[in-house]
Amino acid sequence: MKASELRDLTVDELQQRYEETQKELFNLRIQQSTGQLENPIRMRDLRRDVARIKTIISERAEV
Repeated sequence: MKASELRDLTVDELQQRYEETQKELFNLRIQQSTGQLENPIRMRDLRRDVARIKTIISERAEV
């Protein structure tokens, strides 16, 4: 997800998106540990999405 798309969301929507992304990342980690992970690049993308979301939330907290 692009940062410009995330900036259009409200803080509550960002929190919800953060929780969903964390859950998906957790599930992928479980799949990786059991050897069932099909797309390891998805983990990288999710980690980056988490970082983007956290950055935007902290930016809005400062304002």
